[in-house]
Amino acid sequence: MELSKNAQKIMELVKEMSAIELNELVKAFEEEFGVSAAATVVAAWPVAGWDAGAAAGWDAAANIELTEIGQQKINVIKVVKELLWLWLKEAKDLVEKAPVILKENAKDDEIEAFKIKLQEAGATVTVK
Repeated sequence: MELSKNAQKIMELVKEMSAIELNELVKAFEEEFGVSAAATVVAAWPVAGWDAGAAAGWDAAANIELTEIGQQKINVIKVVKELLWLWLKEAKDLVEKAPVILKENAKDDEIEAFKIKLQEAGATVTVK
């Protein structure tokens, strides 16, 4: 892939970043531009022709709350770590604060992905 000079400069800077700096950069991009790095991973989950958000009556953007951890705390921590691109300690601390908002202004596909994965891990999730 051919990149512009500006994009090449950015790429060089990114190559020099630590994992922590890169994680913070990804989070900043998500907040600044209203996108999610995780969305591409879960985009294929909804069944074709079925709008999960509309079927559940969700708004275009809603908050995802981890309401209860359930009996499988370790599995829930692993899922939160994966979904939010967190370090293990960050995910553990967040999960232990339940009930806690995991994602604000989430789109329908994110809501469905979070709900499915967290419920499979044994957690209770509420969309607000």
